Amino acid sequence: MKKISFLAIFLLMAFVSMSQVIVNKVDGTPSGTKVMIETSMGNIMVQLYDQTPIHRDNFIKLAKEGIYDGLLFHRVIEKFMIQAGDPKSRDAEPGVVLGEGSLGYTLPAEFNKELFHRRGALCAARQGDAVNPKKESSASQFYIVQGEIFDEERLEMIGKRFHKKYTGEQREVYATEGGTPHLDGDYTVFGQVIEGMEVVDKIASSPCDKNNRPKEDVRIISIKVIE
Repeated sequence: MKKISFLAIFLLMAFVSMSQVIVNKVDGTPSGTKVMIETSMGNIMVQLYDQTPIHRDNFIKLAKEGIYDGLLFHRVIEKFMIQAGDPKSRDAEPGVVLGEGSLGYTLPAEFNKELFHRRGALCAARQGDAVNPKKESSASQFYIVQGEIFDEERLEMIGKRFHKKYTGEQREVYATEGGTPHLDGDYTVFGQVIEGMEVVDKIASSPCDKNNRPKEDVRIISIKVIE
């Protein structure tokens, strides 16, 4: 009888533990590797999602190889996102249009309905559908969502315009935290900012030229993987 009771308690604890992991992943708190993005405007701590292993492992690999060191945030749009990772941006002259650089390969999309474009989401940039119907991700370019608040009416309009349906959780998050809901299901979300959103906001507020490149360079100093 004691053995059976112990087994029952063990199974119950395991179930609770598994449930907590699921809740954490759903509410936007990833359980994977942390990375520190050190920028010329401050540090941003990001945690990578285990549900997107291809993007996670690729990002870790590039970070360890120093691929991101010295690259610019070359596309910045306030209330939307900040984008970096163009290999051509490291030595780019002022005013040069960036965003077309690549490492010569792409990553298959890893869409997950639980991972969406909430404020602070780390996502993979990519080429448009016309030349990229499989929605494959750039190997190196990424963006971090700043976003804005969407009430029920605005979100309904976005859904109709972009043919998307939002869950109750998404509706609540977009109405309270904000994000960029029109990108859901089209770009891979593979991490979440857990510290340093004030730095994201600061970068997003940078004065930019007509191509959304900051007039004063905002640079990635390094990305360090925290095991």
